[in-house]
Amino acid sequence: MPNPAVVRARLLEAFPGARVDVTDLTGTEDHLQAVVVAAQFAGKSRIDQHKMVYAALGDWMAGPIHALALTTRTSEPESNGGNREIGDGA
Repeated sequence: MPNPAVVRARLLEAFPGARVDVTDLTGTEDHLQAVVVAAQFAGKSRIDQHKMVYAALGDWMAGPIHALALTTRTSEPESNGGNREIGDGA
């Protein structure tokens, strides 16, 4: 089972220059939380960003990693990812 350090290393390999934090939420190494801040996400929707992370983790998502609480964002400043809030007047 991949531990958080191994998961982090795989994500850093997939997203050079990224900031990656991985935490084991339960102590069992199969429920993880990851925050990935990467320039490679620029111009991508949140869904596409998450798909990129899942692709980087490959088969681990189908087995050893049972749950992943994932936060992704670009290293560029962004307001709200281009998403408009209901009632924002725009």
